[in-house]
Amino acid sequence: MTAPPTLTVLVADDNPVVRAGLRSLLGGSPDLKVVAEASDGQAALRETLRTRPHVILLDVRMPPHDGLTALPHLARLAPVLMLTHSREPETVEEALRLGAGGYLVHGEFTAEELLRAVRDVGEGRPRFTATASEVLLRSLRSATVSIPLHGEELVSRAQPDVTQCGLSVREVEVMELIATGLNNRQIAATCFITEKTVKNHVNRIFAKLHTTTRAEAIASWLGTRPTR
Repeated sequence: MTAPPTLTVLVADDNPVVRAGLRSLLGGSPDLKVVAEASDGQAALRETLRTRPHVILLDVRMPPHDGLTALPHLARLAPVLMLTHSREPETVEEALRLGAGGYLVHGEFTAEELLRAVRDVGEGRPRFTATASEVLLRSLRSATVSIPLHGEELVSRAQPDVTQCGLSVREVEVMELIATGLNNRQIAATCFITEKTVKNHVNRIFAKLHTTTRAEAIASWLGTRPTR
């Protein structure tokens, strides 16, 4: 059998114990290899230019040069997965705005979930733990449009037109999270419902949008499906 292609990783964290643990964990997977370490943002940029990793694991707070300052420069060179204890909403939002491809908060994921997240971000699929997912959901909710209906009654409506698509309010919420790249487990954690309930919502969304896959549903929802 052909061995899987190796995904190279740079680990940037100011704590040497954390770096050692990540090197050991990632090194135990045959398709992942840590090619460099860095203790702050400036070192991360220098090592990224030297080693050209496929994925960068980046902490937020790394004195004297923090991760957020280096993030926009690093994101131009490789996909960046934030791996940090920082869970403040403004920090999560700033990281995503600056180009992070995912955001994992320590204590909210298993070792296997971390390995899967590294692979996914390396292939362009975003990954988030519950804290970051909640921030995304709040951001989506704040972007809803309030329109007048029947005099003074107001209805909060997300785009595209909910009536036209036929989705319920909860289905709109789930669909918007699907469009951000979250899987069923992450959506369940964000909405405080079970994975089975999420699956039921997803099946109904597919039926209403006349789609069979997440990619088709996202394309339909965002209005980018090519005309046949």
